[in-house]
Amino acid sequence: MAIFQRLKAWQKAHNLTLCIYEVTQDFPRDERYGLISQMRRAAYSVASNIAEGHSRATDKDFANFISHAQGSLAELEYFSLLSRDLNLLSEDTHKKIGRQADEIGRMLATLRAKLLKNS
Repeated sequence: MAIFQRLKAWQKAHNLTLCIYEVTQDFPRDERYGLISQMRRAAYSVASNIAEGHSRATDKDFANFISHAQGSLAELEYFSLLSRDLNLLSEDTHKKIGRQADEIGRMLATLRAKLLKNS
């Protein structure tokens, strides 16, 4: 197991990515290069930034990647809202994504603060 996989934030982000892949399977085909692509990219970007940042030499560098992950998470939250408003996601699914994103967001903020304190 890669060391980044032990991070709870990465585990939660990975699970959110799997959820996004699942829910976007039901989106219309004409959204393949629109919302489907954007939502999936934003979701896996959260987990991939955590993984890449974890491999960096300094806590300051890692904190920078956590900041990128936070940005991708915010992007994903908007795409979820837009998908709900376009009736592509149910209210329940939108709320589920929101709860997961909130939890990950809190974890990332705590991790980033600790990293910056250590640098």
